[in-house]
Amino acid sequence: MPSQNTIHFVRALSRLIGWIYTLAWSLSFYPQPLLNLRRRSTTGSTIDYVIVNVLGFTVYTLSNSALLFSSHVRAQYAARNPVSPEPTVRVNDVVFGAHAIVLSVVTLSMFWGKLWGLEQGGRLGRWRLSKGAAGIMVGVVVGVGWAVVRVLADEDGARKGGWEWIDVVYALGYAKLVITVVKYVPQAWANYKRKSTEGWSILQILLDITGGVLSITQLLIDSSLQGDWSGVTGNPVKLGLGNVSICFDILFITQHYWLYRGSHGGKGKEDDWAREEDEERRSLLDDRNDSDSR
Repeated sequence: MPSQNTIHFVRALSRLIGWIYTLAWSLSFYPQPLLNLRRRSTTGSTIDYVIVNVLGFTVYTLSNSALLFSSHVRAQYAARNPVSPEPTVRVNDVVFGAHAIVLSVVTLSMFWGKLWGLEQGGRLGRWRLSKGAAGIMVGVVVGVGWAVVRVLADEDGARKGGWEWIDVVYALGYAKLVITVVKYVPQAWANYKRKSTEGWSILQILLDITGGVLSITQLLIDSSLQGDWSGVTGNPVKLGLGNVSICFDILFITQHYWLYRGSHGGKGKEDDWAREEDEERRSLLDDRNDSDSR
């Protein structure tokens, strides 16, 4: 049994790690918009990543806020986790999420050329959301909405063992986890197709992987203090976010420093894609005009 001094020290260490990873993750949102401004262009980054980020951190912040501030949700959490009744969510988690929403919206606004006057061209750096990303966003909204309806229905019917608001919180958390898995894919694929990471800030990735490692470290420390690892299973989103982020960060680091190191061939690819799209658009217009003339 550790002494009280040791427990106090470890708790203080956990809080310190929490704020360090919050700082690292928060700072990771600045390099990309600053790079866009310096290059006067959003070419090289995908709008899928940014716009899905806005939704992702919105549900993330709602989930953490409920676990931290709602006595009703916390009571339901404690009932399901009697050995470790206190959620492993901290104030820094909520602060990070709220900050992430603001910076993601700012970065997203850069894809609106008239607002910032940034160059946009090709399939990257333009206000065009892929069907896959749009489908994920619709699925998240529908899924969370369905969970809310289930809770309201069970409350009206006073069903014992039915859905509770903690289940909506879990739904929000899992939605964020799904979004995190999906959001990196378009950017990784775009880097692969261009054989370049030009226009995609590697500094944000280095800060992100730092935050991911420290986030998992804090989660493990908090669970060990409680003497029960259900603190980890009770917060699978935090664990999952850290692990998924680390995996994709390693991929981006590999692309930048090894696979496409020194490659600046992305611009040509962008121009080719832009020409292809213009040709397809002209072809469709010609076909429509021919049809109208008949």
